[in-house]
Amino acid sequence: MIDRYTRDEMGRVWSLDNQYQSWLEVEIAVDQAWADYGEIPQSDVDAIKKKAAFSSQRIAEIEAKTHHDVVAFTRDLSESLGSEKRWIHFGLTSTDVVDTAQGLRLKQANAIILQDLQKYLSQIKSMALKYKNTVMIGRTHGVQAEPTTFGLVLARYYAETQRNIDRFTRTSRAVETGKLSGAVGTFANIPMEVQDNALRQLGLSSQPVTSQVLPRDLHADYINSIALIATGIENFATEIRGLQRTEIHEVEENFAAGQKGSSAMPHKRNPIGSENVTGLARVIRGHMQTAMDDICLWHERDISHSSAERIILPDSTILIDYILDRFTNILQKLAVFPERMKTNMNASFGLIYSQRLLLKLIDKGMSREKAYDLIQPLTARSWDHHLMFKDLVLKSKDITDTLSPEEIDDAFDYHYHLRNVDLIFKRAGLE
Repeated sequence: MIDRYTRDEMGRVWSLDNQYQSWLEVEIAVDQAWADYGEIPQSDVDAIKKKAAFSSQRIAEIEAKTHHDVVAFTRDLSESLGSEKRWIHFGLTSTDVVDTAQGLRLKQANAIILQDLQKYLSQIKSMALKYKNTVMIGRTHGVQAEPTTFGLVLARYYAETQRNIDRFTRTSRAVETGKLSGAVGTFANIPMEVQDNALRQLGLSSQPVTSQVLPRDLHADYINSIALIATGIENFATEIRGLQRTEIHEVEENFAAGQKGSSAMPHKRNPIGSENVTGLARVIRGHMQTAMDDICLWHERDISHSSAERIILPDSTILIDYILDRFTNILQKLAVFPERMKTNMNASFGLIYSQRLLLKLIDKGMSREKAYDLIQPLTARSWDHHLMFKDLVLKSKDITDTLSPEEIDDAFDYHYHLRNVDLIFKRAGLE
């Protein structure tokens, strides 16, 4: 991933040095497990723990000849050791180390992402409670529909984020796993006890059955959960972009002193942050397709997945870390305009109360068809001629013969639409 979207902590997780460090941790854990099993002298393991070191530069030099990164790594390690070097990579195949070490790095990445998610969820909760009763118009098809509150809009994203956290927690634990079962997964050259011991040391789970590689449906599920988080944020970002339009202007991203919105138009204030995370969410969804394709490997293994995963795993975790951090900051500084929200509710001349009026007429005994056909021409006249809908209703004898002035007033009161806000918040855990 390019530096522009890489935050320092996540960048270190996917650094080349951390890759080799993870490989070393796997090799040491396996040797300790062999010693516990009684196969390797503990003194040799102690020497490996004390002396084993790697050099990224030296590994690159060796790999230029071997064209095999794990062979280059193990030979570099051996150069730092004495006779105990014979236990490096004992009973293992390359993917035992690579897949298990990848589980270690994913565990590190997951801790960062979960922290990001909790911070993001907390920010949404704070805003939802603040704007719980801030009335605004709800829109369907981009057209004014009926009153809601900005808090309810935020509550939807709060609930979605909770689902995303649940999914990510499950899938992240699933990829915090490893395998040390050998060349085709038969444990022919390494006992199951050694695998399970080593993985416990590393804080990883053991897979019950593998080939030479870990099953890639685990990773596809994981990338899918990241893609859903990104898409949920894109959904929220699209809402902000829509509400920031000049014609609506109910919210606005922070515009810092000295910031420029356009090289040509000095007046421009654009929702660039929300647009940025929207674009990056699309990249992650592309990686989801690649992760699915990586499930299908020939027989006990091939490496068609390997080159792809060197891109999609770092990039997906780096991008979701960046997206979560950036969008949380956008929300923290978001300007919200409650008075503009109220003003916009009147832009459609009171037509937003047509259903409430319809239901009142039905409740009085009028058929739904008659009530609908009575109201719809009034709504058309109101919209086409910019007339207040309520004024037209009060001039309709069929309506005034059925509903009292007080009942008509009640039909045009937005508070009716908000009477369940407290209940919805309670059901969402927003109290």
